[in-house]
Amino acid sequence: MSQPAPLSDASRRDWLSFDYDGNTYMFDASFLTSNWTCIFGAGCKGIHDVDTTDLQHGCCSFGAHFADGPDKKRVKTAIARLTADQWQLSSTAADLGGPLFKNDDGGWSTRVVDGACVFLNRSDFHLGSGCALHVGAVEADERPMDWKPEVCWQVPVRYHFETDELGHTTYVLREWKRRDWGEGGSDFHWWCTEDPEAFVGHERVVETLEGEIRGLVGDPVYDILRAHLDERVTGTTFLPHPAVRRAENSG
Repeated sequence: MSQPAPLSDASRRDWLSFDYDGNTYMFDASFLTSNWTCIFGAGCKGIHDVDTTDLQHGCCSFGAHFADGPDKKRVKTAIARLTADQWQLSSTAADLGGPLFKNDDGGWSTRVVDGACVFLNRSDFHLGSGCALHVGAVEADERPMDWKPEVCWQVPVRYHFETDELGHTTYVLREWKRRDWGEGGSDFHWWCTEDPEAFVGHERVVETLEGEIRGLVGDPVYDILRAHLDERVTGTTFLPHPAVRRAENSG
């Protein structure tokens, strides 16, 4: 019998799983214990098919699709709180009939203006480049995840679940991959969770994205996850993220 081909190093990572309240939870430990960090405006190459570092659009180039009605309603409430001093394209959005529109698929999205989301303040704005909704939340001393579309505050974390024929549900939390963007993801010139350039933070993802992860899995599950990961700090470590291993091997 022929032996299966060995796994490539890039495909290997460690996972942590446990059962809680009748469900199973699985976590990409290699990513959650990595030092990935968002490098928007600090070397992010964007999500076009060529390097667009100079645009400082990050992953805002194609606007945001809303997950559902409550997601859209929550963001509309936040939009009403924005001021022109926080949102560069507020008057442009009004001239276009509003910052949100129904796309060809029947779903709702944020408008795209001059090649990026209508909420993206450009580099020539007095606040510099960045999300107006994020600015509004910070200045109101509130969480940006409570103002921004779900897809915006969740990336680069992907949370999904499957329920089997017996009714048992398995929840999975992992890094957001190219495939999660649909067909267009394979055309990206660069994606941040694949490149060591974004693994330059000073804390683990489970710490820097604590609010986002708690928002997705709930406080009890996060606390169990954190306890398990913290236990490994002084014991056996998880397999480093593939992007980090590639950088180490090339060096």
